[in-house]
Amino acid sequence: MRRKKSNLGVTLLLAVFIAIIAGAVYFANSPMFERNAPKIEVADALYWNLKKPISVKLVDDTGIRSYRVTLNDGKNSFVVAEEKLETPRQEVDIAVTLPRAGWNRRTTSATMVVETSDISNWNMLKGNSASKKVAITIDAVRPSAFVVANSYKITQGGSALVVFSATDANLKDVAIHTSFGKVFKPEPFYKEGYYAALIAWPVTEKNFRAWVEATDLAENVTKAHIPLYIERYRYRRSNIKLKDRFLEGKIADLATQFDETANVSDPLERFRIINEDIRRKNEDLIHKLSSKVSDRLIRRWSVRPFYPLKNGKKVASFGDHRFYYYNGRKVSESYHLGLDLASVKMADIRASNPGRVVYAGYNGIYGNMPLIDHGLGLYTLYGHCSTLYVTEGDVVGKKDVIAKTGKTGLALGDHLHFGVVVQGIEVRPVEWMDSHWIKDNITTVFDTARKMIDRRTR
Repeated sequence: MRRKKSNLGVTLLLAVFIAIIAGAVYFANSPMFERNAPKIEVADALYWNLKKPISVKLVDDTGIRSYRVTLNDGKNSFVVAEEKLETPRQEVDIAVTLPRAGWNRRTTSATMVVETSDISNWNMLKGNSASKKVAITIDAVRPSAFVVANSYKITQGGSALVVFSATDANLKDVAIHTSFGKVFKPEPFYKEGYYAALIAWPVTEKNFRAWVEATDLAENVTKAHIPLYIERYRYRRSNIKLKDRFLEGKIADLATQFDETANVSDPLERFRIINEDIRRKNEDLIHKLSSKVSDRLIRRWSVRPFYPLKNGKKVASFGDHRFYYYNGRKVSESYHLGLDLASVKMADIRASNPGRVVYAGYNGIYGNMPLIDHGLGLYTLYGHCSTLYVTEGDVVGKKDVIAKTGKTGLALGDHLHFGVVVQGIEVRPVEWMDSHWIKDNITTVFDTARKMIDRRTR
C-alpha cells in the first residue's frame, strides 16, 4: 500500500514538473515574451541640410513602447524627440528636426542617437531595447550651377545642345529637367565640373521649358534656366482612307506575326491593334535602347550631316499626324516619327557617322531595323530594311553599308524610314541632315563652351 502511495506521489511530482516546464516553454515562446529587438530604420551615416526633417522609422513585432532621439552638435546634447506610447504601435515614424534653441549653427557634423524599447515582457518585464548612433554631415549650402553655352533656339520636334557647370563638395546628381516631365542625363564634358547634353522637344508636346538641376547629398537643389528661343512648328495632318486591299493584304499578313492579333478576325480591329498597340510596343523598345548615355568624360564630339540614302527622295515627312478612316468613320491615328526616303529597290543604306550598333533585328511595324549609337545620346534608326549587314555590337564607320532598303514591317513600297532619336525621343531628321544647322547648334556651341571654360580655369 505504501509503495502504491509512493509511486502516486512520484507521478504527481513528475506531472507537476512537466507542467511547469511546459508552461515555461509556452510563456517563453508566446508573443508576450518575444525576444526580437525593435528595428531602427535609418542610415548609419547621412547628410543633412537642416531644413528637411530626418526620417527615422521604428518597427517591432509586438509594438513600440517608447523612444528617444538625441542630437549632439559636438558640444551639447539635445533631446529632440521622446514619447511613451499609450497605445503601442508596430510601426512608428519620427521626423527629426533641430532643437528650437541652443544649437551650434556653425557645426558641420553632428551625431544622432536613437533609443527605443518594445512592450514584450522579456528581460524582467522591461522589454527588448535597441539603440543606434548615426553620423551626420551638415551641409546647408546649395550646389553651384550655371549654363555655359547652348543652342540659340529649339523647334517643336527638334533638338538643342546645352553645356553647363555644376559643382559641389557633396554633389549627388546633375540632370536637365523639362516642363513635360522628361529628364535628360548629361555627360561630363571637357574639364571637371562641366557637362554637356543634347535635349529634345517631342512633336506631341505643345510647350517646352528646360532647366539644369544640381542636387547634393544633403538634398540641397540649385536650378538654372536654359535660355532657349522657343519655336513652335505646325506639322501636317493627314486623313487617310483605308482600302480593303490594304486591310486584307498587308495588314492580314502582318497580323499573323503578332500574338496580339492572333485571334482577331475583324480587319479594322487588326489594323487598330497593329497601328497603335504594336506600334507602341515597338517604339518602347526604341526608347529604351536609345535612352542610354555614357558616364565617361568627352573632350570633343562632332557629327557630320546624315545622308543615308544616295539620291533619296522624300516620300513622307517627320511629324505627320495621321488619321485613318474607313467608310467615313475614324478607325485609328498615329504620328509618323521619321523621314521616309526612296530611290531604287534594295538600295544601299550607309552610316553617315561612326557609331555602335545597339540593335539589329525585326522590330514589328519597323521591320528589319538597325539602331546605331553615335554618342551623347544621339541615335539613328533605319526601318523596313530588306537585308541587314550589321549585328548588335558592331562598330560602324562613315560610309559603311549597314543594310538595304525594303518593305518589311508596315510598309507598302520599298523605302527607308530614317529616324533620329535623342535620349529616347524622336526628333526632326532634317536638322541632323543640315550642315548649317549642325554648325550653328552643335559645333559653334561646343567651340564657345570650350573657350569660356578655358578662361574660367586658367
